[in-house]
Amino acid sequence: MLSSHFAIGILTAVMTAATVFPASAASLEEIKSRGSIIVGIDFSHPPFAGVNTKNDQEGSDLETAQLLAKDLGVKLETVNVSGPNRIPFLLSNKVDIVVAAISITKDRLKVIDISTPYGVIPLNISAPKEDLVKAPADLAGKSIAVASGVTADIELVRSTKDIPGVEIVRYADESTTRTAILTGQQKYLASTLSDLGEIKKQKADLDLELKFTLKTYPMGIGIKKNSPELLDWTNKWVEANIQSGKLNDIFVKWFGQPLPADMKSFDIN
Repeated sequence: MLSSHFAIGILTAVMTAATVFPASAASLEEIKSRGSIIVGIDFSHPPFAGVNTKNDQEGSDLETAQLLAKDLGVKLETVNVSGPNRIPFLLSNKVDIVVAAISITKDRLKVIDISTPYGVIPLNISAPKEDLVKAPADLAGKSIAVASGVTADIELVRSTKDIPGVEIVRYADESTTRTAILTGQQKYLASTLSDLGEIKKQKADLDLELKFTLKTYPMGIGIKKNSPELLDWTNKWVEANIQSGKLNDIFVKWFGQPLPADMKSFDIN
């Protein structure tokens, strides 16, 4: 049910944006001629992307975008996006591509093109250590925090739709969701593993641990539809850098584990 609402929401954003922004995205040749590629990155979502104590931008998605721009032979320009607006920013031509932990789903593929997977996103349930939670059925009667509209939200709805008493509390983005956990407003969290790590970094003694994985999604680079040359170049770039191990090195650096051996074996929901 939420998947449909998610797609409708994105389509509404497209129609709104179309009245203000031009319809066509920059082509591969236009990006090369410009000498720069404008990439949407969510810097509120470490370790995918964030800002360190020295106020420097960092993260796996940033390094992925840096590598892509280098191989394309252009400068990298970044635009800060959020979970809810990253696809509208792409559709309204505020960015050329989006490298912002975009899970590959059938609903998203109706709205944008997404490259061959360059990484993965396990979607997890975290809860207080003493709580016995091993499966979606154990969430009966629980209140669970999640960022609105992201894949964790969609998967949480799908996994708990037949479980009584589940209350899904949606927040504007991942950063706001983490704050709800850190301040004690919420005790249960549906998110990526990176969010749990960031919460523990900020409050090491917080009684919160990973309980189980809802689903592992592949993630790809978002590209506006009707950009076949840019999509083809990006797919070939991803495949080459998976084979060379460069994308695996980035993933290991930021997540402490290697990419799956077969990056094309995922079922897309």
